[in-house]
Amino acid sequence: MADKKNKPKTHFFSRAQRYILAGILTVIPIWFTWAVFEFVLKQLSQIGLPWARTFARGIEKHSPNIAELIQAPWLLNSLAILFTIIGLYLLGWITTRVVGKRLLGIFEYFVHKIPIVQSVYKAIKQFLSVLQTKPDNIQRVVLIEFPSEHMKTVGFVTRVLTDEKTGQELAAVYVPTTPNPTSGYLEIVPLASLVSTDWTMDEAMTFIISGGAVAPDKIRYENDQPTN
Repeated sequence: MADKKNKPKTHFFSRAQRYILAGILTVIPIWFTWAVFEFVLKQLSQIGLPWARTFARGIEKHSPNIAELIQAPWLLNSLAILFTIIGLYLLGWITTRVVGKRLLGIFEYFVHKIPIVQSVYKAIKQFLSVLQTKPDNIQRVVLIEFPSEHMKTVGFVTRVLTDEKTGQELAAVYVPTTPNPTSGYLEIVPLASLVSTDWTMDEAMTFIISGGAVAPDKIRYENDQPTN
């Protein structure tokens, strides 16, 4: 009789555990996506906030009621984000024009005069430029043995080097971390040890950010002719 009474309780706790786990698995991707967008929106808001406040002060004399409405935090932040996006669009448009290129050249000239700043600026600009172009005679997205010879990870080839003694071709491979690809490791790997993939940069980044949950169905894991 006691077993029959305990059975409904056990069944209830089993269902509760299952539903809670299902709820957690549902919330995690929503929370992570929101966290990423919240970070991006917060940064955009911080950049455009001075413009939004200046705009509100500018119309205060002519339309005090509208200016007061704009001072509401949610509207002020929304306006700041809008101003930042417009500013980025205009900046991109200007830098594609002759005058914009000259202004950018002047800015970079002064940046290059500052020792530490010029090194960081140059390195980041070259890195972004490399990822936007396709390397010669090699696939950008590759697999390398990391962190051990029995494991492989996704990496991006940034350039090809040559061993000064043996003449062996080597690849500089950036290995991003999951789920934050802005941090990672830089590995120097023999070119022959790379496993080329047919993945695009977008597919590889989605694979990394999602922790492997989103990826093409097939991947090339081994070379056609394994090296000794």
